[in-house]
Amino acid sequence: MTAFRPLDEADVKGQRVLVRVDLNVPMDEHGQVTDRTRIERATPTIAELADKGARVIVLSHFGRPKGHDPSESLRPLAEVVTEVLKRPVAFAENTVGEAAERAVAALKDGDIVVLENTRFHAGEEKNDPEFIRALARLGDIYVNDAFSVAHRSHASTEGLAHLLPAFAGRTMQAELEALTKGLENPKRPLVAVVGGAKVSTKLALLENLVTKVDALVVGGGMANTFLLAQGIGIGKSLAEHDLVGTARRILAAADKHGCSIILPVDAVVAHAFKAGAENHAYGLDAIPADGMILDIGPQSIERVRAAIDDASTLVWNGPLGAFEIDPFDRGTVAAAQRAAERTKAGKLVSVAGGGDTIAALNKAGAADNFTYVSTAGGAFLEWLEGKPLPGVAALARSKKLA
Repeated sequence: MTAFRPLDEADVKGQRVLVRVDLNVPMDEHGQVTDRTRIERATPTIAELADKGARVIVLSHFGRPKGHDPSESLRPLAEVVTEVLKRPVAFAENTVGEAAERAVAALKDGDIVVLENTRFHAGEEKNDPEFIRALARLGDIYVNDAFSVAHRSHASTEGLAHLLPAFAGRTMQAELEALTKGLENPKRPLVAVVGGAKVSTKLALLENLVTKVDALVVGGGMANTFLLAQGIGIGKSLAEHDLVGTARRILAAADKHGCSIILPVDAVVAHAFKAGAENHAYGLDAIPADGMILDIGPQSIERVRAAIDDASTLVWNGPLGAFEIDPFDRGTVAAAQRAAERTKAGKLVSVAGGGDTIAALNKAGAADNFTYVSTAGGAFLEWLEGKPLPGVAALARSKKLA
């Protein structure tokens, strides 16, 4: 995953640089961006290229349009990029063709243009050679700074790396270096925290992690399926009864590979799934038949904290309980704060990712003290699952062929 060329190796002055970023950010019904995180992570690479005298051509997708759809245009996002960069950013009405060519031809050294949504063209998601060539004609150098879509074999995320000298942008570089420290070459003991509602959505992830980590903390609704697999009653709690056999298989695989599985030993139970619902902590031998497990209990919190204390490296994906609803966020918040404290003290390398994970870490006030928090979503999950990422593999091949 580290086989890539960083921007330091690129001579970009006077060159047309196609830089793939991820401007696919959430917007409200009024067309206002509600979370600028991805844009803010993309702008340092754009600014660096412009400052070095490149003619910067920004590529991105937005949404899932079926053809040209004005409601999913990148024009409003180009305006936000202008605000964040505090410098002029032009906009081209198309991704390829005459409008794009005119916009690129008008660039001077240090200028920036955002091309229209790449997904307005069917050739983008099909990784169509003709569309790739049309994009490549607009540039001299390709920079991929969009790890969040590196799991897609699309024209602007993978195809271009085969036709132009290819480099990793600063966000891509930071992500790859953090992930290498997190799972590929970690300082041990290596502990993973995996939460969320369903085993089925993270089956490949769990199967991969038990072969690589020293301890695996399982929380959230998926922990209930593992408790069922051990013959423990969970009342009316969320669980996947058809995956009890799968949970047993994962437990056996963990034992084979010397991975300790850390499951709840007590739980916070309520009879209603709502904020402020009356709740009590119970040992696992006393879960009420009409109750729902909504968070890990106080003894479980101490077990998770102890696992984090033992770790030199921590990888985190998913909350430990129904963290969106008070007071069922206590387990997740306590664990996140402990990880943040140890990271800040220089005792832990902590890498986290996934939408719910970021929201949980922010709620705990812990995100800023983690070593790295990935905004990548699907790409982060596929990396945890041990799958090759086409956008990263293309950069590695580009380095090999250089």
